Amino acid sequence: MMRKVIVIGAGMGGMAAAARLARAGLDVEIYEAAGHVGGKCRTEWIGDYAFDTGPSLLTIPAVYRDLFKKTGKRLELVRELQPVDPAFAYHFADGRHFEFANLALPQICEELDRVLGKGAGDDWHTLMQRAEAMWDVARGPFIESELPSIPALLRRKGFLKDLKQISPFKSLDTLTNTYTSNPYLKKIIHRYATYTGSDPRQAPAVLLTIAFVEITFGAWHVKGGVGTLAQALGQRCEELGVKIHLNTPVEAIITDAGTATGIKVGGREIKADYMISNADAEITFNTLIAPTEKGAKRERRKLQKADRSLAGFSLLLGLDNSKVQGELPQMKHHNVFFPENYEQEFIDIFDRNQAVTDPTIYICAPHDPTMVKGENKEAWFVLVNAPRHHPEGGFDWTKEPEKYAEKILAKLDALGLRVSERLDVMEYRTPYDLEVAVNAPGGSIYGTSSNGSRAAFSRAKNRSEITNLYSVGGSAHPGGGLPLVGMSGELVAEAIISAQGGVGIAKDYH
Repeated sequence: MMRKVIVIGAGMGGMAAAARLARAGLDVEIYEAAGHVGGKCRTEWIGDYAFDTGPSLLTIPAVYRDLFKKTGKRLELVRELQPVDPAFAYHFADGRHFEFANLALPQICEELDRVLGKGAGDDWHTLMQRAEAMWDVARGPFIESELPSIPALLRRKGFLKDLKQISPFKSLDTLTNTYTSNPYLKKIIHRYATYTGSDPRQAPAVLLTIAFVEITFGAWHVKGGVGTLAQALGQRCEELGVKIHLNTPVEAIITDAGTATGIKVGGREIKADYMISNADAEITFNTLIAPTEKGAKRERRKLQKADRSLAGFSLLLGLDNSKVQGELPQMKHHNVFFPENYEQEFIDIFDRNQAVTDPTIYICAPHDPTMVKGENKEAWFVLVNAPRHHPEGGFDWTKEPEKYAEKILAKLDALGLRVSERLDVMEYRTPYDLEVAVNAPGGSIYGTSSNGSRAAFSRAKNRSEITNLYSVGGSAHPGGGLPLVGMSGELVAEAIISAQGGVGIAKDYH
């Protein structure tokens, strides 16, 4: 008899697992509360403008090439993958700015020496060498396989040597200070902590590997918006026979004596052999599973102790350049504008639970004609880091968010970007809006943060202690971001296939 799998949530991790399992011959159904697939990975149209309101950057595209290849045919979007060059443009409060060439470490180092002075390039190169060494050590046990227990890691051959390389008890900030005193480089490195919703003063040093991955595997854009990748994956699932039920929230995960047996939807029970939750771990273990279920106790304890990731406040700006005359700023695809006091941002968010007074501003301004309708138009997605929505003892994003939107808009104008005078469309999205839209508690982008040396063990395990229940997605191992949630889906699919006596599929994304 064909085994039945139910996936809760049509996010990228859930669909990645579903496609692989359907290809392996299992009967798979996905139940999604929203009216679209992809979860946070979405390209939204507002009038004549399209915005990537979730991920706006794809790294390690081979994860998805491998997924499509192993599930039957190549990813047609491969033809639409475009390298973003420069990968990033960085702007600082004193007027200095430089660009990071895509897939070109030597050019980056030359540019740093040119703008920041001799020695800056060497500092960056040394940092990337350390990041590469960390990646080589961490990739196997911490990313490409299910996370073993701490005792199992201690028994692993060469673990103590690897542990020294990873420096688990050093923060990203502390490690960076051992390699450079350059304040510009330190600001850039600190950004990589916020990519995981974390505080660089507490996040583990191993997050330096994100910089290495970005430089080594490149920064990529998907023609039409990154959200088209979610649409393509949803289509692949359906081609493989996966049934996707949209606008169908799951009310509960049914368990019996420590074993997951099905779900409750619309007041009725649906039985299955395996359950995969692509919901945030906090919702999975604190809401969907009955409080009397003993198998969820450990995950609940971990969630209680863990720091939640930061959130984001975003502006969706449609700009009509025909409204103005004169020279306009030439934006790159990815742009970062640092304030004079970047450290204050972390104090505001993590120490004071308040909106950042003078935030770092990230602007995604794709040079993609398929993301606008008409001539002389630009679609900008503007994002600033923000505290999560937590009215009881934290920050309440339902109170006067429009004033914060106006404040960011005023700063964009002060930076000389001439936004207000060519504004055609503007919407803002708060952490509360994200919480409501995709069931992300507090609007936390990645569930738990990576703060602290034990952060990796705070995420939900792919195999729950509740038999036949698995966790996938950004709040589960190995973490958030398009490549990692894709890997998460593969780990869960392989776990279920192996539980039936099947053989895992070799990875092909190095």
